[in-house]
Amino acid sequence: MKLYSYWRSTTSYRVRIALNLKGLSYETSPVNLVTGEQRAPDYAALNPGKGVPTLVLEDGTVLTQSLAIIEYLDATVPEPPLLPTEPLMRAHVQAAVQTIALDVHPVNNLKVLTYLKAQMGLTADGQLDWFHHWMTEGFAAYQALLPKGTAFSFGETPDLADICLVAQLYNAHRWGVDMSPFPRLLEIEERALSLAAFNDARPENQPDAA
Repeated sequence: MKLYSYWRSTTSYRVRIALNLKGLSYETSPVNLVTGEQRAPDYAALNPGKGVPTLVLEDGTVLTQSLAIIEYLDATVPEPPLLPTEPLMRAHVQAAVQTIALDVHPVNNLKVLTYLKAQMGLTADGQLDWFHHWMTEGFAAYQALLPKGTAFSFGETPDLADICLVAQLYNAHRWGVDMSPFPRLLEIEERALSLAAFNDARPENQPDAA
């Protein structure tokens, strides 16, 4: 398999973790989002959304969108499971996943940053305020959704919620978000990053890391 990825992309980070947890081998093909390689005609033909990640399967099938890719991997390589099969618990995990993936990430990605700067004239300080606000709101909601006493977000092993959380926390640290209100999230992050599947997927461990 080939994974088109950018080292600092949190969505690519999610897929790298999932692939590692499943024990799947893959080739990384870097796409530099900062220089605009995602808009090159050849890549745009592969991924019309002009983003990352893109996963090309062994038979040439192209998958896009991190959550769709991960759910495909979970369905085709069941162990270890990344989503519960029990409907109620699955709904709880998906709510936490969507808090990060639908509420936090979309308003804090490169496309939004570029628009805020170029079209809205937002200053550097204003951009930081924007990032801090939405990540803090999202982390507060996420932390409130968690059960008590589990090693990871919803159990004793990491699942899709933990994957999304750890990837988003990378951005939080990068942009200097005050994480003191979220000790539980930091504990989960530390525990997850002690696992090879998470550590090997870290942005700084990627071949295109600057």
